[in-house]
Amino acid sequence: MSRFMLSYIERDSFVHKLCGATKFLFFLMWSVLAMMTFDTRILAGMAVGGFLLFFVSRTKTVEVAFIFKLLLAFMALNLAAIYAFAPEQGVLLYGTRHILIEGIGRFTLTTEQLFYELNVFLKYIIVAPVAIVLMVTTHPSEFASSLNRIGMPYAVAYAISLTLRYIPDVQREYQDISRSQQARGIELSKKTSAWKRLKGSSAILMPLVFSSLERIDVISHAMELRGFGKNKRRSWYSGKPFVQRDFIVLATAAAIFGLGLYITFADGNRFWNPFL
Repeated sequence: MSRFMLSYIERDSFVHKLCGATKFLFFLMWSVLAMMTFDTRILAGMAVGGFLLFFVSRTKTVEVAFIFKLLLAFMALNLAAIYAFAPEQGVLLYGTRHILIEGIGRFTLTTEQLFYELNVFLKYIIVAPVAIVLMVTTHPSEFASSLNRIGMPYAVAYAISLTLRYIPDVQREYQDISRSQQARGIELSKKTSAWKRLKGSSAILMPLVFSSLERIDVISHAMELRGFGKNKRRSWYSGKPFVQRDFIVLATAAAIFGLGLYITFADGNRFWNPFL
């Protein structure tokens, strides 16, 4: 098990065996469909499918619990902001107004607004598990070679690979600096208040930034000395060819994408309206 969030975790699962390009194209079609449709029936089905994919990948919830907590906090903040700035957005979209709670001024809670915010919530639920599965089941080098295979310039693909590799390094560096600061008497445990922990964490930020810049400088010089970017093409040590299961997954993803778009725009409106 990896001790670092959003880093590659090697396991024997069907998702791990797929080519990185297959997983990336699946995620791309999945995300585009989730963004385009406001049909709650499609969104609910995709939400179930996303969590089934998470289960099939054998990723343990404890390994990504922190990411899910951050996501839930962000979703709650975003939904609250939507209501604060546009409490009648659902009414404008669906054309009806069913009042649940009379508020003050324009802050009246309606069924339409709740339904609209439910759809926004489902969009996050749909994309997040698939994005996490993509990151924890794909080795960075294999992912870069797959992106290059489907047409992405290898310099861009390699930059993405370095970014994925660097995530656990930053977390490791943060933990090391945190332990050093605590050894110097800066309290960062749950024994102290949240405000003091926040102030103590800010003392980690500057050393982390400087160590990251130093690491970037070392990597860039090493790549330059090895002539990175000189040729238009390069070979890859890590890489998986497309096999039958990849074509089956891509065909399934394309079918879901096409069917979802057809159902969404069949009536000329991407908002499914249960209030009519």
